[in-house]
Amino acid sequence: MGPRGFLTDEEKKSMPKVTKGLLLRILSYLKPYWFQFFLVFGAILLSATVGLLPSIITGRIVDQALVGRNMELLVKLLLMAFVTLAASQVIGVLESYINAWISQRIIFDMKNQMYDHLQHMPHSFFTSEKQGDIITRMNSDISGVSSVISGTLSSIVSNVATVVTTLVALFTMSWQLAIVGIVVIPLLILPTRSVGRTRWKLLTESQEKTDEMNQLVNETLSVSGSLLVKLFAREKTEYNRFVGVNEEVTRLALKEQRSGKWFHVIMGMFTQIGPLLIYFAGGYFIIRGLDPTLTVGTITATVALINRLYRPVQSLLNLQVDFTRSLALFTRIFDYFDMENTIVSPKNPRKPDVTRRDISFEHVVFYYDAEKPLLTDIDFTVPGGKMYAIVGPSGSGKSTVVNLIPRLYDVKGGRVAIGGVNVKSFDLYYLREQVGVVTQDTYLFNGTIRENLLYAKADATQEELERACRTASIHDFIVSQPQGYDTVVGNRGLKLSGGEKQRLSIARVILKDPKILILDEATSALDSISENAIQDALETLMQGRTSIVIAHRLSTILKADRILVVKGGVIAEQGTHEALLAKNGVYRALYETQFRQVLDYEAGRAEAPAENGGK
Repeated sequence: MGPRGFLTDEEKKSMPKVTKGLLLRILSYLKPYWFQFFLVFGAILLSATVGLLPSIITGRIVDQALVGRNMELLVKLLLMAFVTLAASQVIGVLESYINAWISQRIIFDMKNQMYDHLQHMPHSFFTSEKQGDIITRMNSDISGVSSVISGTLSSIVSNVATVVTTLVALFTMSWQLAIVGIVVIPLLILPTRSVGRTRWKLLTESQEKTDEMNQLVNETLSVSGSLLVKLFAREKTEYNRFVGVNEEVTRLALKEQRSGKWFHVIMGMFTQIGPLLIYFAGGYFIIRGLDPTLTVGTITATVALINRLYRPVQSLLNLQVDFTRSLALFTRIFDYFDMENTIVSPKNPRKPDVTRRDISFEHVVFYYDAEKPLLTDIDFTVPGGKMYAIVGPSGSGKSTVVNLIPRLYDVKGGRVAIGGVNVKSFDLYYLREQVGVVTQDTYLFNGTIRENLLYAKADATQEELERACRTASIHDFIVSQPQGYDTVVGNRGLKLSGGEKQRLSIARVILKDPKILILDEATSALDSISENAIQDALETLMQGRTSIVIAHRLSTILKADRILVVKGGVIAEQGTHEALLAKNGVYRALYETQFRQVLDYEAGRAEAPAENGGK
């Protein structure tokens, strides 16, 4: 029994509660494969029974073939022993194959279920959960089910079958020698547990240091981390940190390995005590004539069977640990399955036409934390086909307002309606198909430009792709690349500049051809030249569509039919640019602190070339 036979302090504290419901839920994943499990358990029982025969045949070889000097019988018994041994191995391989098939199919089912479940979780889930935790549940935890099915469950059945069949055989041959062999088991287990506990402590410390080293490597050798190290010239410092941690990992690993060597020495010594005692007891009975039926062959067979008994007994003593960890694994997986998806389509969803329909926010209340409301009374209407701009101080909730339209979040009070129909009454997928969003933080998949564009319209033709990209002023850049539309953009589009990614995302929305358009600082990553190049494209895209634009650039805001100023959880002001400036309120302050500076800067850049040309 190695270090795995002990629970960590954290595992002891978070030990899952065993309930009938939990066990039935676990068994529900095994139920579709009950026939295969029946074959596995049958193979295990058969293998355990056949596995006895080589030891029993060894006794006959000694008593009948060797003592009787019968060469023909010796060859026959040796062949029988070989056949039974081979049969046991073949059965074991068959059992292992079926077991692996079952465990992989269950993993397949659970991963599909988990991915489908997570795909439909609300956006708030992904903003609150750590991405690493999500990936761990999807990969490590569910993959760990394989060890539970093919390891823990099969091991329990196999060990029980081996112990029962071996004990029956031992007591059938000689109950006296069987008792002698069984008495030795505690002498084998107690020292083993003591050494195992020491190794477990060392292994835990080593794992903590290894985690620390992995964290250091992950931070300093990532794209952003390595850049930071170089910019601050901290290579030597980080190297010294790594050497220090690596030295600790090496020291603990060596200490654990030395402990492991002594562990195996002790194991080897104690596993020989049982056979020696059996030889002594058997010899004593034969020499003293206390048991006339006892033979040398019986003693030999008993020793072989006792050696077969020790390992499964040790494994069964770890049953609590294995069972606890298995339940903990399923509990972690079920915790995610039990997270409720609060944003779903209603029972009788509607699919009304939203072309040039009004979008109304009726006394909308929203918060992420009930004690800190973000939107307290948002009330306005965007007439169908019009373009409204939303401005406000940083953190005022501008993006949250527009995220309520496609139901990335649901209102806590009031309602959002399109054409007079509450968005909660819409078919969720239909609603999101009607809304096109270009965000400030553009996300591209690690694939080709073509694949990223086709995400908006899977059956789009090459002509449609090129038309959308020309409109977004990105076509010329694409065709200038060696692979053209098959150029790989890299992880999150890192091979493209911010402006190129932004224009590609705009082309993607153009291809989607939505009825409602939301631009969340869509031109923030573009310079003035790039912005001017696609401004006409955006205006063309917004024609005939109800549009809401969040912008920090005055050039965009000035083209809005109406400007909404969000502050303090309400629409503090609304009107045209001139009317809002005349109020000398919140908008005026924003204009002086944000828009005016940008305007002056752009004006200065425009005058510079003219002055240089005049000279």
